[in-house]
Amino acid sequence: MACVLETPLRMSVLSEVTASSRHYVDRLFDPDPQKVLQGVIDMKNAVIGNNKQKANLIVLGAVPRLLYLLQQETSSMELRTECAVVLGSLAMGTENNVKSLLDCHIIPALLQGLLSPELKFIEACLRCLRTIFTSPVTPEELLYTDATVIPHLMALLSRSRYTQEYICQIFSHCCKLRHWHSCGFKSSPQPLLCANGPDHQTILFNHGAVQNIAHLLSSTSYKVRMQALKCFSVLAFENPQVSMTLVNVLVDGELLPQIFVKMLQRDKPIEMQLTSAKCLTYMCRAGAIQTDDNCIVLKTLPSLVRLCSKERLLEERVEGAETLAYLIETDVELQRIASITDHLIAMLSDYFKYPSSVSAITDIKRLDHDLKHAHELRQAAFKLYASLGANDEDIRKKIIETENMMDRIVNGLSESSIKVRLSAVRCLHSLSRSVQQLRTSFQDHAVWKPLMKVLQNAPDEVLVVASSTLCNLLLEFSPSKEPILESGAIELLCSLTQSENLALRVNGIWALMHIDQIMSTHGKQIMQAVTLILEGEHNIEVKEQTLCILANIADGTTAKELIMTNDDILQKIKYYMSHSNAKLQLAAMFCISNLIWNEEEGSQERQDKLRDIGIVDILHKLSQSSDPNLCDKAKTALQQYLA
Repeated sequence: MACVLETPLRMSVLSEVTASSRHYVDRLFDPDPQKVLQGVIDMKNAVIGNNKQKANLIVLGAVPRLLYLLQQETSSMELRTECAVVLGSLAMGTENNVKSLLDCHIIPALLQGLLSPELKFIEACLRCLRTIFTSPVTPEELLYTDATVIPHLMALLSRSRYTQEYICQIFSHCCKLRHWHSCGFKSSPQPLLCANGPDHQTILFNHGAVQNIAHLLSSTSYKVRMQALKCFSVLAFENPQVSMTLVNVLVDGELLPQIFVKMLQRDKPIEMQLTSAKCLTYMCRAGAIQTDDNCIVLKTLPSLVRLCSKERLLEERVEGAETLAYLIETDVELQRIASITDHLIAMLSDYFKYPSSVSAITDIKRLDHDLKHAHELRQAAFKLYASLGANDEDIRKKIIETENMMDRIVNGLSESSIKVRLSAVRCLHSLSRSVQQLRTSFQDHAVWKPLMKVLQNAPDEVLVVASSTLCNLLLEFSPSKEPILESGAIELLCSLTQSENLALRVNGIWALMHIDQIMSTHGKQIMQAVTLILEGEHNIEVKEQTLCILANIADGTTAKELIMTNDDILQKIKYYMSHSNAKLQLAAMFCISNLIWNEEEGSQERQDKLRDIGIVDILHKLSQSSDPNLCDKAKTALQQYLA
């Protein structure tokens, strides 16, 4: 009998819930404005903290009616404000709720509401907009569709502390970078945007964001100060223009960097310490603050190391480590200082043991959260190890000698999380720059095996770093070279030379070059890949690297023949000898020097052919160059003709 009753019972409960929800929606259509107002207030009280009720009201069509009432000039200001409050409450439910609100075109309606003279209504609209724009399902571009919105929001900043808090929060969530950057730390929340026109940072900067937000850092409201700080961190990220401006901004007679340093103090909330550290880090990386400035060496760096300690919450440790990795990524001295601050290298090994069986977490919700996010700690640790070991041999040695380090990297290469895999490969790449480690730890743990697996099937961002690491493992003195070749590396590398991804093509060519006799078996394919890069619209560094590869290839007999019989390549070398960029000229001259060197077999024929295509004339011109490097190279090359 129980089975028979179960379904009708469920249906009756559902119909009761829907019936009670229907009652709220019906009241929105009452002809008496006072009853409509009371209905909206009752609805507001009913949905607070009740996601099921929110979902029911959305399904029953409450949103279009609330938006209609909100936009009606005949509605009282109190009713319009209460409608905005209810819509904001509905938006605080699930992501599906936000999608439903977006489908009803809520954003244009709320933005229109901001033109009202009534402050309470403006604040309610902004609060709702803040909730919607901070949801991951809302496209940031919706804030920038109408060019009048940003200047109007800037003007509203002066109205109240609530308008300041909400607008700064909207800006910090809707300020995304247009391109991926080279820093390699794309875990910061900066997605790729494909739209045309100026990027969000530029739009906000051009509308006076720096001047309008700076004074908010001295607000009496902590929330306002915090949201203003977050705004500056997203505005300064990889943006020299904004960063250079921030350095010189005065607030109450104090420069912004000094204010950020004060916010780093230990008595300040962790959120404030972390965000001000990000501001100083981003300004430093953008070139606005020197890496040896006291505010970086004595304040920012130690504060970030402190945030990595196990006393901090998981997300604080992750952000602390990632920000520190970004700060020190390109500076050798900062890497050395960080490595000896608070036993950082040993401290990071705790990131792999979390949460432990003796963890002091008594809050079950927190424990559940941390178990689900423990992989973020591992990826942050790998990332910071990669930065620490980027240049210094002693630091690399310390990292590798850390408890179970190589095993952890090997395990990281096969983790399900793409972020962990990428960070583990980055760490391996950083450590693979050490000749000593290639011969010892890398060989002892046969890291080439999991690395080859990673290369079989991975997204491009992982492939670029993994193939760079493979280049190091294929160097002449690496014991891993032979087993890698025996496991099918040549076929893999040849496929990389055909990739649409430029970095993968360069890595493929570079790695193949270190393989004996490769030019006799795969020479044409390598030359074709080189030609494509030299022809393409690529940056100077890539072309310089490719010409250097060509020069190295030109060191071998088979390769010399391939170059000399390829008129296309010869014309490319000739073109780059006369290029406006001295680096490219030098790289092209390096190729010529290797081709005409007298002591090599067949040098006379090669010299004659290069003379016929005008190379000697260019060498004479370059021997008169004001650039001493070019002048010396040209004279040395000409001596080969005279010998």
